[in-house]
Amino acid sequence: MIMADDKKKAAAPAKKKERKQKPYKPGKSCPKCGAGVRLAEHKDRRSCGRCGYFERK
Repeated sequence: MIMADDKKKAAAPAKKKERKQKPYKPGKSCPKCGAGVRLAEHKDRRSCGRCGYFERK
């Protein structure tokens, strides 16, 4: 015999928040690696994750 307390209630589906995406800004490419590798933007510098090249802003 199944008791009323033993039945599990189905959880309500979570609502998703819609976010506005920022427009894409192409970054600067690495002078050593070529056009396919972009430099990461930091607060005070740009750096390449592939070869280690960096430049100050």
